Amino acid sequence: MAVGPVQLISLGFQDADFHGEIIAELERLHQTDQIRVIDALAVYKSADGVVEVEQLSNLTTDQAIEVGSKIAALVGLGIAGEQGAQDAALAGAEAAATEGVKVFDEKDAWDVVGEIPPGSAAALLLLEHHWAVPLRDAIARAGGFRIGDAFINPFDLVSIGMLAAEDAEDLSRLEQNPA
Repeated sequence: MAVGPVQLISLGFQDADFHGEIIAELERLHQTDQIRVIDALAVYKSADGVVEVEQLSNLTTDQAIEVGSKIAALVGLGIAGEQGAQDAALAGAEAAATEGVKVFDEKDAWDVVGEIPPGSAAALLLLEHHWAVPLRDAIARAGGFRIGDAFINPFDLVSIGMLAAEDAEDLSRLEQNPA
């Protein structure tokens, strides 16, 4: 089975109450089969830095522990506690070593949890882009490969005439931390 490009998105929130809208939108995206939600976590960080993790899905905590959180394994969080995080990291490292895969090192690591401001919350979404599989495969057949990727800031779109400044300001407000 071909796996599409997988992306981890970290979204910050001042208020930890997601109002169910995120889960509803994730369900809608799943139904379109353009994007598969591999995993979704809510991470709460108290003012003193204590982190709590909750599955953003219809799974119970016990089911989430049984299935295992792919995001938790990627970023070092354990839904099953510290031991669960360590077990996931060890299993991933062993699988990579067995298959001869070089995983990223410390300088390449993304400290997702460290970027969450104290006293706030984050939704961590691991998405597979099904729509991109045929494009990726065509690029590979042509001898191409990915060099990098990034989301473009709305103000950069203004500089190339693709967006009006007012629209960029509106989009930027939606995308940036309101604090």
